[in-house]
Amino acid sequence: MGEGTGVDAAGAASPLGALADLAGSWLARSAATPERHTGAVVADRFDRIAWRDTYEQAPALRELAAELGERHPHTDDLLTDAFLAAYKAAPRLREPTGMAPSRLVNHRIVTALLESPDFAELHRETVGDPYAAAMAVLAQGTALRRMLDDSHPARDRDERAALAGRDAEDAADAVAEALRQAADGAEEGSVPGPAADAVRRAVEDAQDAARRAASDAAHSLAVAVPGVRAAARGAVAKSAAAAREEAALMRAWGVGSGELERMPFGERARLAERLRAGRLAEWAELIGRFRQMAAGERARKVENATGELIGVTLGDDLSRVMPSELANLGLPELRAVFAARYAAGELMLYDSQGEQATGRGAVIACVDTSHSMYEAGPGGITREAWAKACALALLDQARHAGRDFVGIVFSAADKLRVFRFPADAPADLTRTLDFAETFLGGGTSYQRPLSAAGELLEAEFNDAARTRGDIVMLTDDDCGVTEAWMRDWNDAKRRLGFRVFGVGIGAPRVAAAGSVLAALCDNLRSVEDFTDVHAAADLFRVI
Repeated sequence: MGEGTGVDAAGAASPLGALADLAGSWLARSAATPERHTGAVVADRFDRIAWRDTYEQAPALRELAAELGERHPHTDDLLTDAFLAAYKAAPRLREPTGMAPSRLVNHRIVTALLESPDFAELHRETVGDPYAAAMAVLAQGTALRRMLDDSHPARDRDERAALAGRDAEDAADAVAEALRQAADGAEEGSVPGPAADAVRRAVEDAQDAARRAASDAAHSLAVAVPGVRAAARGAVAKSAAAAREEAALMRAWGVGSGELERMPFGERARLAERLRAGRLAEWAELIGRFRQMAAGERARKVENATGELIGVTLGDDLSRVMPSELANLGLPELRAVFAARYAAGELMLYDSQGEQATGRGAVIACVDTSHSMYEAGPGGITREAWAKACALALLDQARHAGRDFVGIVFSAADKLRVFRFPADAPADLTRTLDFAETFLGGGTSYQRPLSAAGELLEAEFNDAARTRGDIVMLTDDDCGVTEAWMRDWNDAKRRLGFRVFGVGIGAPRVAAAGSVLAALCDNLRSVEDFTDVHAAADLFRVI
């Protein structure tokens, strides 16, 4: 009988039992090795579905994956991790010891991205938004490529650790096979000497392989990648800036987050590209400020109600009674005095002035796009940009009031385009962009756009009996009109009751007393500082 811990039928130690205990103990320790993950960011099934759906819809992501994959292994896992880091509400990284050694470079890169100072700002724009998260990954593409190139020495070390781990697994399989062969050759608990020696050698080899794997894994975890943190900071800063700019573009053009979430990936990508490449792309901030200003003026605008307090007056409007008068109601002996003053209309009231919106027909913005509108003013903002931003805010104004809006883009007498936005239909974004981006060039004619505006208001009156429309003329040029046309124009104003507002843009003479525009308009102002959106604030209180 050989030495061992097993016991045979006679109570003696069993060589086969001893070998089984030896091999089994080692195999149990080997089986206790933690699972090695290929993804650095902890994700559930739904997160991975979001990534796969986005990847399938985004050709640019697939192109980036193919490009990186030509030179580096496991880049699909890296892109998945970069996406999930931006997409998940609270991204959580696995411990490096739980990662497959071949994916440790990915773990280092994603760790550097998450630890970058600008990541929180980026995450605010991308969390829960697959499209924005994908755009963040694409913006980081160049930096990811550089970090992967710089990670070659570390990846070589990681690959050696992975190879050592596979050797340890093979050695464990050899232990199990040697034990099986020993069991097959055993007779009545007796194991042939060569078979027993084979089991012991297999266990020793497996132990050596496990030690080498553990040592290589420890060295691999300690390897640093020079420059990865700096590159990650640059990548996150770049992607945060791109996400911020795109979000500002969408907000400036009135595209809400809910609308974006419902928009297919491809359509949203095309929209973003159009906004970035459009005529007014660099003026998105101006457009956004204009629309915000208009919204603020709408909040100030009152209709059949009191407005700014300017003093005290007498009357019987209980909604404006001063507290000192109301105090009389608390004293029984003064209630009769209060009643008498109320009956005589002599209660002390807060005096205020309010502003009424009287327009009810369509709002029509006539935007000059003659060559001179190219000219830039303060801040590098062009006359066209200021006029278009004002017109888009007027579109918002009309929709808020439930009024039709018409944008008329004009220049010379033979150049005019009309864009209609009925109040009872959604404002199509494509049509809004077409209106904003249309530039005709050439000279300037007042008669053609104003005649078109008058005809539209006439048709509205005939179809819906609506009057009191508003026309806003945005121009930087002065031009004449005929006497016959002027008579017809004044007749139409009296009949339809519309108002005309004029804005001379960057040309004070256009809005000067005695100018043609002054004769045409009921309300006229000149704008020279194109950075000042409040120069037209009163328009949004009275229209």
